[in-house]
Amino acid sequence: MIKGLIFDCDGTLADTMPLHWRAWQAIAARHKLHFPQDRFYALGGVPSRDILKMLGKEQGILLDPIAVAREKEAEYLPLIAQVEPINAVVGLARENYGKVPMAVASGGTREIIGQVLERVGIRSLFNAIVTSEDIVNQKPAPDIFLEAARRIGVPPRFCRAYEDTDLGLQAIRAAGMEAVDVRQLRGLNR
Repeated sequence: MIKGLIFDCDGTLADTMPLHWRAWQAIAARHKLHFPQDRFYALGGVPSRDILKMLGKEQGILLDPIAVAREKEAEYLPLIAQVEPINAVVGLARENYGKVPMAVASGGTREIIGQVLERVGIRSLFNAIVTSEDIVNQKPAPDIFLEAARRIGVPPRFCRAYEDTDLGLQAIRAAGMEAVDVRQLRGLNR
């Protein structure tokens, strides 16, 4: 029996991924990084600083991943005004509001995720918001989902979690939770 719900944010509750991609394109060009779109989507849920460490190491480019991650956020912030909800998933959150505790578990930063949730009008639905800043091991490690379950007071085995990436779904399953691939709810093949 499901007693708690946990949602990823980007690409799950909010249609932000095309906007993040626009910001990443600017950063990749500025820093001469090769970062194709299919790899961007495959790394959904991985914090920008970790992606930048990986790309820099692979491509032999010296960069400060924290500073460049801040640049990427600065590119993305003005785009938040264009974010739209993913209605199929937001509808599930609205239907369950007040019935079971709910959390957001996102690889984004607290500031950005808070603004996105406010933009789509759903911040108040959630009992807890866990971001990349709250844990050490990022997706596909289960830590972010385990922390979200802890914060809403529901054992992981009684949680259902919603994700839009393979890495995120892997993290949910590693946490011992029921996983829902929202790409199927949205009719996407990615």
